[in-house]
Amino acid sequence: MSNILLHSLPTANCLTKPKPQNSSISFHTSYSSPTNSSVSFLCEHSNSKQEQTQKCKDGLNLNFIRASKLLKDLSSWGIGGPCNYFVKVHNQTQLVSAIRYCHEHSIRFIIIGKGSNCLFDDLGFDGCVILNRIEFLESNEPGIYRVGSGFQFNKLGMQCSNEGFTGLEFAGGIPGTVGGATYMNAGANGQETADVVDSVEIVKNDGNFQTLNRIDLKFGYRTSPFKFMKDLGSIVAVMFKLQPSGSAKRRLQEYLERRRVSQPIGERSAGSVFRNPPNLGIAAAELIEKAGLKGFRVGGAMVSNIHANFFINSGGSTSQDMLDLIAFVKEKVDQKFGVQLKEEVLYVHPYCNDLNPNRDK
Repeated sequence: MSNILLHSLPTANCLTKPKPQNSSISFHTSYSSPTNSSVSFLCEHSNSKQEQTQKCKDGLNLNFIRASKLLKDLSSWGIGGPCNYFVKVHNQTQLVSAIRYCHEHSIRFIIIGKGSNCLFDDLGFDGCVILNRIEFLESNEPGIYRVGSGFQFNKLGMQCSNEGFTGLEFAGGIPGTVGGATYMNAGANGQETADVVDSVEIVKNDGNFQTLNRIDLKFGYRTSPFKFMKDLGSIVAVMFKLQPSGSAKRRLQEYLERRRVSQPIGERSAGSVFRNPPNLGIAAAELIEKAGLKGFRVGGAMVSNIHANFFINSGGSTSQDMLDLIAFVKEKVDQKFGVQLKEEVLYVHPYCNDLNPNRDK
């Protein structure tokens, strides 16, 4: 899971996109270009790399790359154009400085980790992409791990399991970061992130830090309270509390082997595209497969022949290809089974304001 948070200016909604040309595809969106003058950055600077060292008000220097960092290089799908600003942060001080800089200059921004559950637009992003590389891990007592939000989630799962602690065996096969997994409440094999979260450290938009205890956080299936916090700047660190288990290492290996034979390892994908429908007892992948859509293509985007809920970039897929494929699969499943699938992946268009298309009304 990607540790991805978006903060924006009052312009178009995230899910705005031109309607696909195929009239049978219903992707309920509309597109309206923002009036903010910063839109011109997408064209003005796209042909020349500009790296700028910005001195922030707190005295910290940050290196911003202007309009040449391609989002396809930051996404597991390998799709996406340039962003106006790009900066990499390695600690919470740098993260706060980057957030403050964007606020002071009225720049919308997103914070990402591994880019493993997001679809960027080919036009890029009219704002700043902050790459989270807060990657520390501390363990001062058995089973208690305090981990930076940019730390690799699969690496954490393997370390905890190999050290004999249960609760994160499933994480060994999930790409992404600790922050992203917490934000999405990632899970598999009957386990989920929220089960072992003890506390979460966040930074708010005003630069203040806060520690939230697990008892005060209401998680749900592939969702967390962080999706709905309007003043959230970013998840900074997570404390996990795990129990000892003599079989944790064995379960880790079983889950990794199960993933190896049932998922398109090595292909360019974003993991599960859709959430499993609640209270039906059937997975999204099974519905897609029963609709006869394994191997179905739209341009360079394809439903995996191995796992139907994995859509892969088979070569040269555009963001529109992937959006059309998602919309087509949703429509066919709805027509055949009366089930409306909800996306687990997050779509970010150039003027995106909202990364939560499935927010409950």
